[in-house]
Amino acid sequence: MIAGLLPRSFLECGMINSSFSIFNSPFSIFRLRPICAVLILTAFWQTIVCGQIKSDDSRLKPGLQTPGLQTRPRSKDIGLKIGILPTGALDTITDVVGVTVGHTTIVRGDSIRTGVTAVLPHNGNLFQEKVPAAIVVGNGFGKLIGSTQVNELGEIETPIVLTSTLSVPKTADYLMDYMLGLPGNENVQSINPVVAETNDGFLNDIRGRHISRDDVFAAIKNAKSGSVEEGSVGAGTGTVAFGFKGGIGTASRKLPVGLGGYTVGVLVQTNFGGILSIDGAPVGVELGKYYLKEALGQRNAAVSDATADGSVIIVIATDAPVDARQLKRMAERSFAGLARTGSSMSNGSGDYSIAFSTQNRINAVDKLRDVTVIGNDAMSPIFQAVIEATEEAIYNSLLKATTVTGRDKHTVEALPINATVTILRKYGKIK
Repeated sequence: MIAGLLPRSFLECGMINSSFSIFNSPFSIFRLRPICAVLILTAFWQTIVCGQIKSDDSRLKPGLQTPGLQTRPRSKDIGLKIGILPTGALDTITDVVGVTVGHTTIVRGDSIRTGVTAVLPHNGNLFQEKVPAAIVVGNGFGKLIGSTQVNELGEIETPIVLTSTLSVPKTADYLMDYMLGLPGNENVQSINPVVAETNDGFLNDIRGRHISRDDVFAAIKNAKSGSVEEGSVGAGTGTVAFGFKGGIGTASRKLPVGLGGYTVGVLVQTNFGGILSIDGAPVGVELGKYYLKEALGQRNAAVSDATADGSVIIVIATDAPVDARQLKRMAERSFAGLARTGSSMSNGSGDYSIAFSTQNRINAVDKLRDVTVIGNDAMSPIFQAVIEATEEAIYNSLLKATTVTGRDKHTVEALPINATVTILRKYGKIK
């Protein structure tokens, strides 16, 4: 039993074998040399009480929570149902068949709280088999790379990578390294990397630009289908939303067969502000944390308040057979979902939406394409799916995020679950 909880070094150095059991004998542990017994008991205690976390420090400072240490609910877990459409099987972007998501979470020392999140439309060579896509700007205070070619040609040819603001150029370079190294791309001389960002500088040493080539490669290579980690992970490790800990969130909607049976999935990186509203309930006001609160309390109404600044990246996937023009229309509707959460889309917020379809793939050498797309009248239910999934994904990013302490001992508290549930009940949003 205990062997599975101990660091691998104990087994490799022969201190203990894998069949060891603390229960074999009341005195079995004391048959080891005293120093071995002390080390084993110490490791056992740290594993059970403290938990083991993968980081360069091996132990994080108090106040920094990471996935695995806390179990926090998603929207559906607290009985919150957003909109009218059914969700996909997992209620994640990976409900769109073929889509995978990978994270690299970077936590080092007292001040590095950042990461990378990669969304792959499919697991093949995206340069050789591109997907139709569009990128829409809600507010352009951001550093997204790759949008002009995407919107000119209507296609994406790399994984979509999310990261920290000042790490965008490095990340784009590493993404090009990855693409150029794929079999079949030996003669490629032009790659259009798509990299988006939010500013995690409050919690993270953003000037250090701590993203490495290995971090980007790991996020892409470890991308998987199935459940998606949410909250303070990957590109959401150091983000803040509505004054609470933001992060990565995801959700999906599955249209009934009569409406096409298509799936729409959304993943968000939340780092913005405003007046938090959850399904119409004024949660931010009730909790006493919202944009312009301090200014409204002053006689001078011109008091500066930058708490609504930040950014949000919205990634939309669908299996509906749509083209770039229709994907642009879908991306535009995502901002309706953003608005429902109370976002102020402030001057300093970079708000971007990236949409792609897994259908109608584009072969790099095709001279003539024969594609089928749905009619415009069939788009409205898909628009509704985008709005609902975006709204819920944002809530999930807040609900799943954990309290984080980072640069200069800044601490951003997680959205308080019990208080939030009480408010939602008060306004009749959950039972």
